[in-house]
Amino acid sequence: MSEKILLIDGHSILNRAFYGLPDLTNSEGKHTGAVYGFLNILFRILEEEKPQYLTVAFDLHAPTFRHKMYEAYKGTRKPMPEELREQVPLIQEMLTAMGVKIVTMEGYEADDILGTLAGRSEKKGMDVTILSGDRDLLQLATEKVMIRLPRTVRGKTTIEDFHAEQVLEKYQVTPPQIVDLKALMGDSADNIPGIPGVGEKTATKIIAEYGSVENAHEHLEEIKPNRAKESLREHYDLAQLSKALAAINTDSPVEFDYEQAKLGNLYTQGAFLLCKRLEFKNLLGRFDSENAQPQQQLQEFFSCSDLSGCETLFDKAAKQEYVGVSLVAEQGQVFGVGLALDSEEVYFIPVEGLLTENYLCGKLQQLLQKSSHGALTICSMDVKSMLKYVDGEDFGEIFDTGVAAYLLNPLKSSYTYDDIAKEYLNGRLLPSREELLGKMTLEKAWQQSEDGLVNMACYMAYTALVSREPLCEALKETDMWRVYTEIELPLIFTLNSMEKWGIKVKGEELKSYGERLNIRIAELEQLIWKQAGEEFNINSPKQMGIILFEKLGLKGGKKTKTGYSTAADILEKLAPEYPIVKDILEYRQLTKLKSTYADGLEKVIERDGRIHSTFNQTITATGRISSTEPNLQNIPVRMELGRLIRKVFVPEDEYVFLDADYSQIELRVLAHMSGDEKLIQAYREAQDIHRLTASQVFHVPFDQVTPLQRRNAKAVNFGIVYGISSFGLSQDLSITRKEAADYIERYFETYPKIKGFLDELVEQGKKKGYVTTMFGRRRPIPELKSSNFMQRSFGERVAMNSPIQGTAADIIKIAMNRVYKRLKEEGLRSRLVLQVHDELLIETYKEEIEQVSAILEEEMKGAANLSVELEVDMHQGNNWYEAK
Repeated sequence: MSEKILLIDGHSILNRAFYGLPDLTNSEGKHTGAVYGFLNILFRILEEEKPQYLTVAFDLHAPTFRHKMYEAYKGTRKPMPEELREQVPLIQEMLTAMGVKIVTMEGYEADDILGTLAGRSEKKGMDVTILSGDRDLLQLATEKVMIRLPRTVRGKTTIEDFHAEQVLEKYQVTPPQIVDLKALMGDSADNIPGIPGVGEKTATKIIAEYGSVENAHEHLEEIKPNRAKESLREHYDLAQLSKALAAINTDSPVEFDYEQAKLGNLYTQGAFLLCKRLEFKNLLGRFDSENAQPQQQLQEFFSCSDLSGCETLFDKAAKQEYVGVSLVAEQGQVFGVGLALDSEEVYFIPVEGLLTENYLCGKLQQLLQKSSHGALTICSMDVKSMLKYVDGEDFGEIFDTGVAAYLLNPLKSSYTYDDIAKEYLNGRLLPSREELLGKMTLEKAWQQSEDGLVNMACYMAYTALVSREPLCEALKETDMWRVYTEIELPLIFTLNSMEKWGIKVKGEELKSYGERLNIRIAELEQLIWKQAGEEFNINSPKQMGIILFEKLGLKGGKKTKTGYSTAADILEKLAPEYPIVKDILEYRQLTKLKSTYADGLEKVIERDGRIHSTFNQTITATGRISSTEPNLQNIPVRMELGRLIRKVFVPEDEYVFLDADYSQIELRVLAHMSGDEKLIQAYREAQDIHRLTASQVFHVPFDQVTPLQRRNAKAVNFGIVYGISSFGLSQDLSITRKEAADYIERYFETYPKIKGFLDELVEQGKKKGYVTTMFGRRRPIPELKSSNFMQRSFGERVAMNSPIQGTAADIIKIAMNRVYKRLKEEGLRSRLVLQVHDELLIETYKEEIEQVSAILEEEMKGAANLSVELEVDMHQGNNWYEAK
């Protein structure tokens, strides 16, 4: 069996990955998506081809013969996008780290090198595979040389394979004739002009019949159609230039040693370290355990499992100025504590013998209480998750590393100790949890990999302590120190209290609600089947698409590879005209209500009869709080049957719910931040903003505005806050794009300073790379620098809406902290139990209703000093439904 060499067109595959896959950036801000895509394509091809030799050829930036020819004809080639250019040295660094042979040569392009090496290798009796996104290389295909062309569509890569036979079959010309084909039809992707008026079909017919451009020119009078004949007559010189540009040099003087190209172990320690630096976590599993331990432990970690030793350790910790702490716990079970007294003295204390869960949690509680006197600061990766296991709420000085890292870069999905160490400890690479424990749960790791668990706990405590100082400096440099200390840190304790209290749920009411849903779902099912004329699976998009768009012939169906799309946005447009679609949308909403809430909530009611949701403050890029396990912020409110689920949430006996909701907070923030006098004045005069906007936009007297005009104006008002486009507004209001554009233009005429403010935000985003809230919270917008139009447009919308939404999020957080603090300071039994976007829910002791109402009014209105007053709507009820 012949040996095989795999030759790769480096720039071409990098370019293919860049345009075919979503852009990625790591925490250093480097673009890495093309490199990641290149590696995935490489690994796939290697697994399929199993070659003995591997070489990647790259173009040099120095001009080649073909560059000079092209520039003489038409000027400079289109420059490479900067986001792609910066990834060329990265992929070359990665390939070098993997021991892959890289070849470049001054004056020659990569395909010249590939053509030369393919020819030499074929003469040596080797099988050759060339991987490239450039169809020019099809001219190199033979029985022994295969060209593989990857195509990426919607993030999925497929690969076409061509020997000489497949080239002839698909293009009706032989591989060498590909050059003549390109000479006539051109190829804009490769800057080959071709001749005017000749497309692929005509060019193929000419070359198939005459064999070459030169022979076709000799038989010029026979060429058909007439347009092609005259074009070849007039532009023969251009055809010859195009042929020269398309022709690959298969005899370039490139020096090449096959021994150096032998394929060895790609998964080296250097490649592992680079994958970590570039944050290619999905690729780390390819490395064996030896390479997955890229460096020695920073220092020796210590374990302490005797009672007297632990007492000494905690006493010593209490006397430190700063101490790093990690609580290793999962699903209510504690396995141990990591304790970093300084950068050299890091301990793990296991739950073992006399060192019980209660003992360790009690010791942590004492440390936290000690910190309340200001002599000690507890540093932890995730303070709130630790507080779950500690009694009480009165704790003092803390430093939350995860929250600090989130503020500095809110675009990441997680803030792990290894990522934080790499970013804030001079690129220090620590083994991640996945490297230490694999996919094991903590309980399984405790049983099978105690060393890994110990190291993880110690790394977490160490990183929390040592990264504190650089994180503090970064927060101050970015002017986010006040956001961190005055909003986010106090919020940890507010959210901890909410999670611990939870909210009471009536189990019987929940079952009854589920039964009501079942009845209505069954009714809708029969109704839909009757209108369809047959029974079908309503939960199957494929079956539903056939019923709606083929059998019933509804207009507006969009067919995809898997069938008709039945996405909500498509059905919502059809619902007003077709009752069956309206019923299907209701069916979908109710079945989701049933599975997510009626059934889902029942599973998470704890022994105390309450649901204890988790409130996340490091998830959203705008700064909003999110709720998970379960998500109590996403309960449907658009339909009455959806709203009714709020009836199952009730206060304890002798308590009621007080619900306070900011009125139009984002529009009020927009009025303040834009400084638009007309909008500010309207709020000061307590006018109906949507009616006023409708009056101005539609040029009708205020008291003659119709309900439809007010609804449309409301869509424009809120749409502006979210950076809506004319296309988006036209979709929302079911009007033409031109009408929507007119609405937006008239809106900006009505409130002239808003347009200037939003434009200024986009400019700020482009210039600085981020926008800020009123309080200084930053929202990075890398999309504004993208070469992709859709990405840039998205970035512009983000630049316009993030400061408004982010400021509103900051205000509600400030209000929560102030309300929580007042309830505590005044010794009240009432407590904050829920936050949903702009709404706070207080479980209020009946004798404290008046006092709590005053606190809510004062603290929510006083959370920010705007040029328009913050308005709060407040309601009382014996369940959440009544209070809302």
